[in-house]
Amino acid sequence: MRFQDRRAAGRALAEHLLPYRKGGRCPDPLVLALPRGGVPIGDEVARSLDAPLDVIVVRKIGAPFAEEVGLGAVAGDDPPLYDQAALVQFGLTEDDLAPILARERQELQRRTALYRQGRPEAELAGRTAIVVDDGLATGSTARAALRFARRQGPDQLVLAAPVCAPDAVRSLRDEADDIVCLEQPPSFHAVGSWYEDFAQLTDDEVLRVLRTDRG
Repeated sequence: MRFQDRRAAGRALAEHLLPYRKGGRCPDPLVLALPRGGVPIGDEVARSLDAPLDVIVVRKIGAPFAEEVGLGAVAGDDPPLYDQAALVQFGLTEDDLAPILARERQELQRRTALYRQGRPEAELAGRTAIVVDDGLATGSTARAALRFARRQGPDQLVLAAPVCAPDAVRSLRDEADDIVCLEQPPSFHAVGSWYEDFAQLTDDEVLRVLRTDRG
């Protein structure tokens, strides 16, 4: 199944997250989207669950020879999480990636300041935190986001995405209390392959969503 765009995927995903709707078995849900691509999906989920929307900014740590090859990720002020098997495969060390990590931390801080606009981070303690992205390929950014959220002490931690590589889902089972994924194609390739419209979002588009009054 291919999704028309992120909004359509978000609406489909929301239908499978209705048990977490506000007023149900989870009295205080909070949707945490991974910018940029997870934000329109998170917006649709938050509307359906009558829940607030916030973000966790995570940055992928790419390989020196190809930034699209993810070797790890970093969220907030947490230490970076590296795919040790991938480092061995490519003959790299964490020290080799230090300049890339520094650059990604700088971008992470820029985006966090821009998206938060002075707002404090949402309190997760005692709540159901639903981490949302537009898809899981390696799962490295989702892992960093989940661990960042887990440190805040939510009652439940849920990971939700419209499409996921099966290996990524298996690798994240111990990181979340529940994983909701609509499609797990055996031949995954890339997240964008499962969307008819996978246009990249801008910071301005993210800010427009975050500024929306959901009542």
